[in-house]
Amino acid sequence: MTEADTFPTPPALSTERTLIVGSGAMACLFAARLAAGGVPFMMLANWAPGVEALRKFGVRYIDAEGNEQAYPVQITQLASECAGTRYALVLVKSWQTARAARQLAECLDADGLALTLQNGIGNREVLAQVLGPQRVALGVTTLGANLVEPGRVRSAGEGVISLSTHPRLNPLADLLRSAGFSLESVPDPTALLWGKLVINAAINPLTAILGVPNGELLKRPTAAALMAGVAREAAAVAVAQGIRLPYPDPVVAAETIARRTAANRSSMLQDVVRGAPTEIDAINGAIVQAGQQTGVPTPINRTLWQLVKAMSGKGIGREDPQRGKV
Repeated sequence: MTEADTFPTPPALSTERTLIVGSGAMACLFAARLAAGGVPFMMLANWAPGVEALRKFGVRYIDAEGNEQAYPVQITQLASECAGTRYALVLVKSWQTARAARQLAECLDADGLALTLQNGIGNREVLAQVLGPQRVALGVTTLGANLVEPGRVRSAGEGVISLSTHPRLNPLADLLRSAGFSLESVPDPTALLWGKLVINAAINPLTAILGVPNGELLKRPTAAALMAGVAREAAAVAVAQGIRLPYPDPVVAAETIARRTAANRSSMLQDVVRGAPTEIDAINGAIVQAGQQTGVPTPINRTLWQLVKAMSGKGIGREDPQRGKV
């Protein structure tokens, strides 16, 4: 297929479709899995290269064995074209959440539900402030995905989607199960959210700064020590808030994930390499702010937070000019 070709677009869908907000790695992963499972969906995105690629070639999915399959998708940049949406999966970067909330306010049904499966903390609160808490549900996923190029995603490991209890969530959960996702219901996913946050804080910024895959951190004694320090600080902040992490030792948990995903390039490293904004504010930055509120010192998290933000000043990962307006 040449770039001049356009991938066939699926027929128009009913308002019972699921809306995927985003066009990055996780959004493309979910799009491919839903398409393969025959689940009706539409994508709402703002990233021009992603939108263009998805329109031309569909979503291209590479599984763990290296097999590639393309699926046609419906995608738009206009929230007005998604009016009446019943269910939405919010899969944008954390710094884009406010914009996603405004778009969903325009198109989400009055009885609709937006499920956030994003990295970092604070996304649910941003969405709830605009949509109302009754229209927002929280989830955490350990699924992995790497964006090879716009619209083309490679699976980076299977995982579980942990969902909060919500009276409107069951139909969406059933759709996700029908697409082959593994789901579990938890009374309060805050502990899981913080569990993932601690690990992301320990691994992602160091890989972004050093420009290495996850497993390389374990081979460098100083990097491993920094990773352990970050994990301990973040865990102390969680404990100070009365949050019980889903593992007994945060250092062992971070090292285990780094070892299990040794060849993976973290999402933060991918963002830095392509000059995109990172989620450092919602990860290490959020830990620093929570530490200030609880009186827990977080000097290593603060340093990594500032270093990743400073990288934009070197032209390595320039801030999106619209970031301050999102």
